[in-house]
Amino acid sequence: MNTVPSPESMLVHAPFPIEGRRLLLLAEGCFTTLDAKTAACVAMYRARDVVAVLDASRAGRTVHETLGFGGDAPVVATIEEALARRPQLAVVGTAPAGGELDTVMRAHVARCLEAGLDVASGMHAFLADDPALAALARASGARIWDIRRVPEVRAVSNGAGCTTGARVVLTVGTDCNVGKMTVALELDRAARAGGVRSTWAATGQTGILLRGRGVPVDRVVADFVGGATQELVDFEGRDADVVIVEGQGSITHPGYAGVTLGLLYGAMPDAMVLVHTAGRERYKRFDHAIPPLPEVVALYESLMRPYKTTRVVAIALNTRRLTPDDARRALERASDDTGLP
Repeated sequence: MNTVPSPESMLVHAPFPIEGRRLLLLAEGCFTTLDAKTAACVAMYRARDVVAVLDASRAGRTVHETLGFGGDAPVVATIEEALARRPQLAVVGTAPAGGELDTVMRAHVARCLEAGLDVASGMHAFLADDPALAALARASGARIWDIRRVPEVRAVSNGAGCTTGARVVLTVGTDCNVGKMTVALELDRAARAGGVRSTWAATGQTGILLRGRGVPVDRVVADFVGGATQELVDFEGRDADVVIVEGQGSITHPGYAGVTLGLLYGAMPDAMVLVHTAGRERYKRFDHAIPPLPEVVALYESLMRPYKTTRVVAIALNTRRLTPDDARRALERASDDTGLP
């Protein structure tokens, strides 16, 4: 399949190889699944490529000892220890509110560029626009990939969704940071293992880093989120029977509902999977109660009703903080409450 974007494309493509390169994950002071989601997901899905994680507050452990998954790469205290393990690509592993590098992280990025490492960053503040960092990259020959930098192309959705004949499944959430990307990847894996011609579409910085392409919808001008999503599902659906789209935000979150609605009407899904963190009762970064699961299911379905009958066909629970027995009970409650698997 041709993966070179046309000049009219809104898709982002990696400017250099990602998979198979030796990775250093930069996660100073925050290497957890909640605070360094990018680093944690790369550790989960590219464990064989990770050679070190930089976080002095957790140094001396392995990735697996720190997260409960992710392999035996060490967590180290200093940038020099990390560079001694001969990484080829440094990944900014966190995306703090506001999207700016703090002083410590900026110093780590500068040292990586000085040492000739390529750097990938999903921050809203673009590294390549920093004159000092750009100068270090030019001097060493390092390359910077600002994952959220979108092409200056503008297209409004016409409501067609995917036109290749592929069925579209969208992961939707009760909140942000519940695991919509992970569910999309795991559904795709399971579908392909079952003989389905499946693929997945990345819509956030971490997914795009893992996939090598996608659309960072939270960086697209609001009017064009639907158009970018429509192009994405068409692109991924060319050689697939099912396209599983990574969701963003939540339709009931006041901070992130905009990207959720843009994805919904751009993808025009044939089915949705609702993702929820078991036990989470209030929105992240917003002190307001999350509605009960049946209400959220009904809301997503009602938003699609003017265009097509699209059902939430399953619930996916993030149970990372629960014991196996508590997780099973949470699954049973969610299924009983919604009538869904």
